[in-house]
This record gives sequence, structure tokens and C-alpha cells, in this order.
Amino acid sequence: MLAYLARRIVQTIVTTYIVISIIFMLIHILPGDPALTILGGLAGTPTDEQVQLVRERLGLDQPLGTQYVQYLSNLVRGDLGTSFVTNRPVIRDILLRVPRTLQIVIPAILLAALAGIPLGVVASTHRGKPADFFVSTTSVIAFSLPAFVSGLLLVGLFALRFRLLPSGGYVPPSRDLAAFLSRIVLPVITLAVSPAGMTMRMTRSSILEQLGLDYVTTARAKGAADSTVLYRHVLKNALIPVVTALGLQTGIMFAGSVIVENVFNWPGVNSLLLQSVHDRDYPVIQGVILVVSLMFILINLITDLTYGVIDPRIRYD
Repeated sequence: MLAYLARRIVQTIVTTYIVISIIFMLIHILPGDPALTILGGLAGTPTDEQVQLVRERLGLDQPLGTQYVQYLSNLVRGDLGTSFVTNRPVIRDILLRVPRTLQIVIPAILLAALAGIPLGVVASTHRGKPADFFVSTTSVIAFSLPAFVSGLLLVGLFALRFRLLPSGGYVPPSRDLAAFLSRIVLPVITLAVSPAGMTMRMTRSSILEQLGLDYVTTARAKGAADSTVLYRHVLKNALIPVVTALGLQTGIMFAGSVIVENVFNWPGVNSLLLQSVHDRDYPVIQGVILVVSLMFILINLITDLTYGVIDPRIRYD
């Protein structure tokens, strides 16, 4: 296990360096000039001298290679730079926004697992029956429903029609826990809908595949009850691909929650990224994408380690 962790850490470092380099190059080929964006609030058209002064202050007048080396050296020291727009340290804004995104992503993936896995088990054990048809139909609808559609439907139903929940906004839990919990419900459900549908379908198909294998026939021939075969043998093997898919979905949800954050006016890290792209704020864009990429890599590592918890036969050598 230690050797495996060491290899994964090396892979993570290499992958992170490649991601950093790609992000830097892609950001600097985006159309638009941050200096013009910053000077856009001034009355009249900025002069060439004003634009050049801003570019020099931001370091954008230096060769791209020099900017790249400077960016890497700052990263080694844990410095993600300073925002071109707000003039605040990028790490400060990211550390403020990342927990807010996790506040909806973590409950959403837990909800998707707690709803999807049991319903997938029900569908697999009632194959061809009404319960199977209901779960299969529900999973297809949930998996096919875009987040902005489900989010708007939930707002229209629970916030506008019945007025049970707020339509959006953010209140820190330290200030008002009840208000925070009431505002987190709809974003969490919206994020969980599609992963829950995927989890239902994958759990069902994975269990049905395992039920057709020889070890299940052998266990039943020895007199083991169906429930024992299902929960002690089949489910553990069937959950491995489900855990893999949930791990990928967690990374996708963290990186792609921008739609949910905008629908519900949730000030997470992805809404910060969207605003930074609009403002051509290179340091913030690079910092947010780097953090999101690292989260994706970390989630994949946790997913791999979870295999050994589900099935002790799995060993990394």
C-alpha cells in the first residue's frame, strides 16, 4: 500500500505540472486584454500610455516564458498571485469560495449514493416487475435531466408555487444555521439528480451481472439464503464500478457546479471562475482551475483506496 501511495504521489506531481502548464498557455491565448478590462471603468477611451502602464504593473509586458517561470516559482512558495481586478491575494478568495462549493457537492454525492444504490438493489432483485420498471424509468429521466432544467423546476415548485424554501442566496452557517440549511436544500437536490440516476442504473446492471456468475450459483447450491448471497457476496463486488462512477461524478460535480451556483446565486468557486473569465483576471482563472484539478486528482486517489475497503481481496503491489 505504501509503494502504491508513493507511485500515486509521483503521478499526482507530474499530472499537476502538466495541468499547470496547459492552464497557463490556454489562459494567455484567450482573446482580450486584462489591461483594457481594468481601464474599462474610466471615462472615455483609454490611451495607449495608460494601457501600457497597466500592463507593466501586471507584468504582462514581459515575455511569455518569463511570465511562466515567474508563475511556477510563485506556486512553489504557495503564492497563486494577486487578482488583477480586486487586487486581493488569489488564495484568499479561493479559500473563501471552495468550502462553499463543497457545502453543496458533498451532501449531493451522499444523497445520490443513498438514493441510487438502494433503488438499484430493489430494481435488480425485482427484475421485470413494476418496481424495476419504475426505478429504471426514474433513473433515465434523472440522468437525462440537465442541472439548469431541474434547478429551475425545483425553484418554480418549492420556492414560487408552494413557498416552502428560498429560491437562492447564501447565508453562512455560522451566522444563521437554519437559514443556511433552508437555502442548501434545492442546490443539493439539483446536483444530486443526475448522479442518482446514473447510480441507480449502474447498481442494477452491476448486480445483475454478478448474479449470473458461477460463485453465486455455488453459494446458492450450498444452501445460502438469497439475502445472504446478495448482501455478503454480490453487493461488495457490484459496488466497485459504482464507486468508480461516483468518484468521477464527485469530481465532475465539483468542477461543473457553475450552473447550479448561478441558478441559486450560490457564491462558490465556480461562480468566481465565471466572473474571472469575464474580467480576464488571469491569476484567479489559473488559481481556480488549478484547485479544481487538484480536487479531481485527490478524489480519484480516494476512490482507488476505497476499493480495498469494499473488497479486502484487492491489493496494490
